Amino acid sequence: MKWASCRYFTVYGERGHENHAVIAMIARAFVKQDPFVVWGNGEQIRNWTYVGDIVSGTIPAAEVIDDGTPVNLGTMERTRVLDAVNEVCRYTGHKPRTELHPEMPTGPMNRVTDNSRPRKLLGWEPQMKFMDGLHRTIDWYFRTKNRHQVQRILEQILTERTVKDPGLDRPR
Repeated sequence: MKWASCRYFTVYGERGHENHAVIAMIARAFVKQDPFVVWGNGEQIRNWTYVGDIVSGTIPAAEVIDDGTPVNLGTMERTRVLDAVNEVCRYTGHKPRTELHPEMPTGPMNRVTDNSRPRKLLGWEPQMKFMDGLHRTIDWYFRTKNRHQVQRILEQILTERTVKDPGLDRPR
C-alpha cells in the first residue's frame, strides 16, 4: 500500500471549532468576555498553521510520497498565546482585563515544527502569516456566528468535542 503521513501543527481557520485555541479566543472576544480567560500562563509558544496551508501541503504529500515518510505541515513562525490574545482583542475592539488560568490544560510550553522535509520533498512552504490568517478567521467568525447562541453555550463549546445547536452558525 502506498501512503504518506502528515503531521499537522496547530491548525486554525474558517470552520474551526471553539474547543481549539484560536477559535476559543475569537469566541471569547465575540461575546465580549471580561475578564478574558487564558488557559495557562500565556507564555506558551505555538506555530499556528492556517487550514489553507495544511490543504496545500497535504495534497502534494499524497501525490508524491508513497512510502509513509512523515512530513510536518506547519509554519515555523513562533507566536506566544498572549500575543495572539492581544491581537484578537485589538482587532475586534474588545478591551477586557486578561485573567490567566495556569491550572487549566495547556499542552507543551513550546510547540513549533521543523518544516524542512516538506520543503525539500514537496516544495511546500506555508503562505499565510499568522496575523493575516487570524484576521481572516475572526472576520469569518463574526460574520457567521450568532452572538446570543455562542454566549449561551460558551463554556460547553470550549471543552466539548460535539455540540449540537442548530442556531450556533446563524449570523448575529
